[in-house]
Amino acid sequence: MAWFALFIAGLLEVGWAFSMKLSEGFTRFWPSTITAITMLLSFGLLAWSMRSLPLGTAYTVWTGIGAIGTFTVGIIFLGEALTFTRLLAALLIVSGLVLMKLSSPS
Repeated sequence: MAWFALFIAGLLEVGWAFSMKLSEGFTRFWPSTITAITMLLSFGLLAWSMRSLPLGTAYTVWTGIGAIGTFTVGIIFLGEALTFTRLLAALLIVSGLVLMKLSSPS
């Protein structure tokens, strides 16, 4: 259950990062509100998952999901560039996440 909570926390991290971008420096009410809510939920689920997962594993997986997710959202919804170098960097992050999960005792 901790892994599921951590996965949802990572998805919520993507949500708050995207809504933060849409908030235009917290000058738009609804995107700013969504940022705050998803941030609190993401941190809460991360903290809950850390009760049974190792700190380094939980935090690394959480930030990795957020990094890959925001990378993908930026490309799909914001028209950010998809270059070979950026794709390679994303694949290296995913490789690290898989290794972190495989090395976790939980």
